[in-house]
Amino acid sequence: MAKALAKIHREALQLPEAERARLAADLLATLVPDIPSEVRSGGEWIAEVERRARIAMEGEPGLTWPEARSQVQRRSPPM
Repeated sequence: MAKALAKIHREALQLPEAERARLAADLLATLVPDIPSEVRSGGEWIAEVERRARIAMEGEPGLTWPEARSQVQRRSPPM
């Protein structure tokens, strides 16, 4: 299994950026969140995306990259 994974990894890194992003998104979509607040229905996610889009379109400032990264790191287990 490790050899197959290493081969897939090497090949994936050779893809153009847009295809790597699509592959990453597709793989992430197959994972089940282990954070209860992240387990939402499709409708709940649509509502959340719409809420965030409205805020952005109204020009309200969002998080800076360092702030966002810090939040993600606090929620993620160390690798």
